[in-house]
Amino acid sequence: MGLLENTFILGILASLVAGVMTGVGAIPIFFTKNISEKMLDTLLGFAAGVMLAATSFSLIVPSLEASGGGVKGALITGLGILVGSVFLDLTDKYSPHVHLLDKRVEGSSTSLKKIWLFIIAITLHNFPEGLAVGVGFGDDNIKNGLSIALGIGLQNMPEGLAVALALVREKYDVKKAFLIALLTGLVEPVGGLLGIGLVSIFKPILPFILAFAAGAMLFVISDEIIPETHNNGYERQATYGVVIGFIIMMILDVTLG
Repeated sequence: MGLLENTFILGILASLVAGVMTGVGAIPIFFTKNISEKMLDTLLGFAAGVMLAATSFSLIVPSLEASGGGVKGALITGLGILVGSVFLDLTDKYSPHVHLLDKRVEGSSTSLKKIWLFIIAITLHNFPEGLAVGVGFGDDNIKNGLSIALGIGLQNMPEGLAVALALVREKYDVKKAFLIALLTGLVEPVGGLLGIGLVSIFKPILPFILAFAAGAMLFVISDEIIPETHNNGYERQATYGVVIGFIIMMILDVTLG
């Protein structure tokens, strides 16, 4: 089996494991439903910090390096980040969904059943993460792909807990809440497959694709995760969560790299 086949399989498996970590994070709901908002906001802040570091060191820096650096490289990377952000913005705007913690309804239709609104919402948030894993592996860069997958797996755990808690608070059965949280993460291998395919087919535009995935992730972090940690009066704790998550992921990235 050649390097390309090995990288392809590793990329799919890594994105699958990262997605499954959403379910792992939801496991505590079997033991307690009394997880404080303070703890949840801190954990979500940690998730944002982890993803911010993974985006910076595993997507943006490799994009700059692959584009040759300099003004040209910075412009290519900047354009990719902008296009990725706009893409997620448009997807977020025109797909009906609810925010995971406060249940605000957005989009063109509010008639879908709440469970499908949840599924759409979580799909929007997890798909670009799988895409980022796939892009990381797509240039046969196994260490970079593993670093991104590790970061996404870590940040998926508190997100899975948040999803499961939100469902339990809406009177969903604990087992059903857990299964839904788990299933929401399983969209990531689909994104991973697309990411690997994009890079394999369009290697000449690898810097742009890396930056596109980074822009999509930055949009999710800034538009969804961080604002939702600032709704309950625990902004300071959430901010320290971001800082600690960023530092831990930075150390892991340097160690793996």
